[in-house]
Amino acid sequence: MTKKKFMSFLLLTFSTVLMAVGVYFFKFPNNFTFGGVTGFAVIIAKFVPLSASDISSWLNMILLAVGFLFFGKKFGAKTAYTTILLSALLSLFERIYPMSGPFTNQPMLELCFAIALPAVGSAILFNIGASSGGTDVIAMILKKYTNVNIGMALLMTDIVAAAATCFIFDIETGLYAFLGLTVKSFMVDGIIENIHLCKYFTVICDDPDPICHFIIHDLNRSATRVEATGAFSGHEKHIINSVLSRPEAVRLRNYIHETQPSAFVLISNTS
Repeated sequence: MTKKKFMSFLLLTFSTVLMAVGVYFFKFPNNFTFGGVTGFAVIIAKFVPLSASDISSWLNMILLAVGFLFFGKKFGAKTAYTTILLSALLSLFERIYPMSGPFTNQPMLELCFAIALPAVGSAILFNIGASSGGTDVIAMILKKYTNVNIGMALLMTDIVAAAATCFIFDIETGLYAFLGLTVKSFMVDGIIENIHLCKYFTVICDDPDPICHFIIHDLNRSATRVEATGAFSGHEKHIINSVLSRPEAVRLRNYIHETQPSAFVLISNTS
């Protein structure tokens, strides 16, 4: 358990650092407003004498307190840790490396990093049962007390923030915000699925025993055997179903190719 908790702590810290780097160095200087609390912080910073980093930190702390108020001890310790760490990192970056403008004059390049780094961080957090707080706290409250479609409500909130960018800043920045909002949604889902990506094997063969023996004793996995009949030939066949990691899939494919080249093999991605 100690090792497991330590690895979880490392993943929480690493993913939060990724998010903080993407938000502070690429999102804030370009006024990209997609993505919950940090997006609204960019807008609010336009009207008050505070930086987007400080506003984001204050909003996160307020929402963290609201989370504990509504959920008490049931409120996730992982979410509390990432929320506090994210706020601290944003404030630290601002003190150590103040950003007076974007790194480059290539907004599309900076948009890629503003999307990719927080998306990877968010995907890792979701995968280990945590989140970065912020609007996720609002989603948890809505889920508990209302019948509101949470996903749609959060999406509409982000759309409002992106639309406001067109009027508060300029049309170009607003369009980048809409693009970032769209790409980030797909990217987070794609990363989460790829973290758990496996290979699903369907093997139709005449002699299943050697293949099953290889799966069980060499790959330390299991499989399901099904008796079948060829529709055209009428011969008795055997179907083996198994789910393997990508390295294991390569080993099984090569083994079948060498020992039973007449076997019919279907390999598909699954998560």
